[in-house]
Amino acid sequence: MKLPITAFTALLAVASFTAHAQDDNTKLNKIQVIGSHNSYKIGIEPALYKVLAAKDSTAMKGLQYDHISIIDQLNMGLRNLEIDIYADSKGGKYAHPKGLDLAKADKTYDTNGEMNKPGFKVFHVTDVDFWSWTPTFEGCLQQLKAWSDANPGHVPIFITLEPKDGDANRFGTTPEAFTTQLFDEVDAVIKKNLGENKLITPDMVRGKYKTLEEAVIAGNWPTLKQAKGKFFFLLDNSDKKMELYMKDHPSLKGRVAFVNAKPGTPEAAAMFRNNSKDAAIPDLVKKGYIIRTRADSDTKEARANDYSHFTAAKNSGAQIITTDYYKPSQLFKSNYSVKFDDGKYVRPNPVNGTKK
Repeated sequence: MKLPITAFTALLAVASFTAHAQDDNTKLNKIQVIGSHNSYKIGIEPALYKVLAAKDSTAMKGLQYDHISIIDQLNMGLRNLEIDIYADSKGGKYAHPKGLDLAKADKTYDTNGEMNKPGFKVFHVTDVDFWSWTPTFEGCLQQLKAWSDANPGHVPIFITLEPKDGDANRFGTTPEAFTTQLFDEVDAVIKKNLGENKLITPDMVRGKYKTLEEAVIAGNWPTLKQAKGKFFFLLDNSDKKMELYMKDHPSLKGRVAFVNAKPGTPEAAAMFRNNSKDAAIPDLVKKGYIIRTRADSDTKEARANDYSHFTAAKNSGAQIITTDYYKPSQLFKSNYSVKFDDGKYVRPNPVNGTKK
């Protein structure tokens, strides 16, 4: 029997509402999203790239990628971003990239003088890969808040945050070392510029459980209804910096970000498994952890049109899949691009997403 238009419309509305309600009740760890790697990155200055590639073409090929703006990525539907931050307590430490002494830039660097001000800076590699859509961390967070406010109820956004320091580079620039005090400042900057009401924190997930890991194993992740419009930060370190961030914060009490802690430790909740073919990923997902993996790296998969790592990432159930190629490269010939079969960047998790 053919339904009247009004009845058919009503049935569609009910179906839509039911699907929406079901989605809202899905736990955060039971979705899978695609996002970008080094999301802020604008391509290396062309003249500088040419000079450096003449000396080491292999290394430079791995850096030959760029991105559209972070806001454009979010508008496309990507729900993971990666942000690198450098400490710059006095300001000006990274204001004059020394790579520009080797090659003339097409445009003036830092026309607004943002790099001269104290505060965390956002770029990829000191003196070499320095162009960024969001040169300061504060500015980046303010953009994210403005976008979030304009898109209320959006699927939560995962942000992998990599604090960078280390030894002097070939130009003699030594990044400022991270300390517990600087990590306190990182948390404070996030709270100030995004707002605590927009954060999914370890405290929120731990709830009444003794440790964060106990809560995760018990499935105490928030639902999408509870998490919508919010941001989830995951610190991309497994070395001394991670230990500094955890110091005096058992189970990450009071911290903003989750960390790459090992399974079986009180802080274990979300972790990196960058090799998407790692056979351990599905079991980690089933236990309740949130896993970040990669579809491609160093431009290798894109140059070879190799989707095997992306296929493995999808099938593994890793909740966060990062790529440099949600759009095909404009810097070399390749058709390689990453999205789910329906052309979107969020879907139910294939490993644990069938049960609520």
